[in-house]
Amino acid sequence: MQILLAGAVVLPLVGALAALLPAPPGLKGKNPDQAVLRHGVTVTGVVLAATIALAAGFDHAHPARMQATTDLSWIPALGIRVHLGVDGISLPLLVLTALLTFLCAVYSYFNMPTGPSPKAFVALILVLESGTLATFAVLDLMLFFLAFEMVLIPMYFLIARWGGAGRQAAAWKFILYTLLGSVVMLLGLLLIGLKSGTFDMVALATDNGPKAQLSHTAQVVAVLAVGIGLAVKSPMWPLHSWLPDAHTAAPTAGSVLLAGVLLKMGTYGFVRIALPVTPDGLHTLAPYLGALAAVGIVYGSLACLALVRTGAKGDLKRLIAYSSVGHMGFVLLGIASMTPTGVNGALFANIAHGLITGLLFFLVGGLKDRTGTTDLDALSGTTGAALYGRAPRFGGLLAFAAVASLGLPGLAGFWGEMLAMFGAFHPAAGLSRPAFLTFMTLAGLGTLLTAAYLLLVVRRVCMGGTLKAQAAPTGPAAPDDTGGPATAPALPDLARYEYAAWSPLAVLTVLAGLWPAALLGLTDPAVQQLLGGGK
Repeated sequence: MQILLAGAVVLPLVGALAALLPAPPGLKGKNPDQAVLRHGVTVTGVVLAATIALAAGFDHAHPARMQATTDLSWIPALGIRVHLGVDGISLPLLVLTALLTFLCAVYSYFNMPTGPSPKAFVALILVLESGTLATFAVLDLMLFFLAFEMVLIPMYFLIARWGGAGRQAAAWKFILYTLLGSVVMLLGLLLIGLKSGTFDMVALATDNGPKAQLSHTAQVVAVLAVGIGLAVKSPMWPLHSWLPDAHTAAPTAGSVLLAGVLLKMGTYGFVRIALPVTPDGLHTLAPYLGALAAVGIVYGSLACLALVRTGAKGDLKRLIAYSSVGHMGFVLLGIASMTPTGVNGALFANIAHGLITGLLFFLVGGLKDRTGTTDLDALSGTTGAALYGRAPRFGGLLAFAAVASLGLPGLAGFWGEMLAMFGAFHPAAGLSRPAFLTFMTLAGLGTLLTAAYLLLVVRRVCMGGTLKAQAAPTGPAAPDDTGGPATAPALPDLARYEYAAWSPLAVLTVLAGLWPAALLGLTDPAVQQLLGGGK
């Protein structure tokens, strides 16, 4: 188990280095570009297999206990150790990261984005995977910070070199926002480590451990500093403005990984660090966190409604990015409640958002490949997408992802949001119940607005304009009596590689919705222990 966890973190780095080296003669094949893309699929596939084996060997009877631990001294003078481990909170995020990265590698093998050499693309994807897996596996505050920062440079280059229009500005905005937030977060982590005498996250999570040295004031300052860095990555309103630009400009694989796993690093930090290490400080700031989360839910939904209206020239990719602001608001609201119900809901919503929004960004990328645009007015015009008539399987999958995202009962998106609102209904002792009831009401309004804009997206993109599109051989549309196109030509429906890359996300969305106990059974004991001071 130790080897599986350490190997899953280190193997992508080794694979990234190997991707940059010349391929052995026997592995070059006829197309060197396809050879390196195949290398990416192989490495990410092995990492996925390792995380699945880790999940299979995990002691599900004791999910609150750290398992597969490695604890080695690294910098003795500072007390920094190479400390790895996995529990019921981090295990689902490890598997989700490995799965999404593998699916992105498969998709990119058949549909490589336009840009420089595939060697650099594959290497950056693998470095990004390693940093994300390390973030969810390390148990030392300084290692957490290093892993947290490790993903920034690969994502910057993925946006800047393989992105679309406006990629340079979007990449700079992404790196500046996240780096500035990380500088403040580092100060908070150093304050915790120096005041308590250790950077060990497991020791700090116990009530009678080193965190007893942290005064109330120190906890408030620490959670404020650490929280700013985590809130930027989450992203929390009003620190979210880098996200829509980054998603709009990023290539499909970059958008999937950014939404599916990178945003989870921020909310995971709140659960792993802020809740157990600085509980008094978080308790003081929880009403403010809950208020910002509730505003973010409503704001994200209103922004999406503005983008989806006719004539707004809204971008579908940008709309899904704004929807992430709202969905992650539910995660932050659950954490702010500081209750087992709310925190479990936040963790469930984390996984559900990764599955559903990852699928949505895959679909938008495929839609752009077919139509050449993600402009909603163009997609919904009389010669627009009209997916039900022109590519029915593609349209059906897009409609499925949309209704999953709006929280339809029976699908994964429902449980996390419901539990987060339940947590706000009965917040932790000492928190203002009237305030959290207000936040819950705003979150409920957000669910209605979310349903409104996603159903409008389905109406406009899947059904199209006034002319009814019908299946026809791909090619120029047949002219009608007035010289205009009578019917739109058919679009390519789902290809085999798209089935392979996208169907696992759809299947897991259904399974998580029908069997939420599989995930909640892992997270709940670990959450109870964190909130109970390690007991």
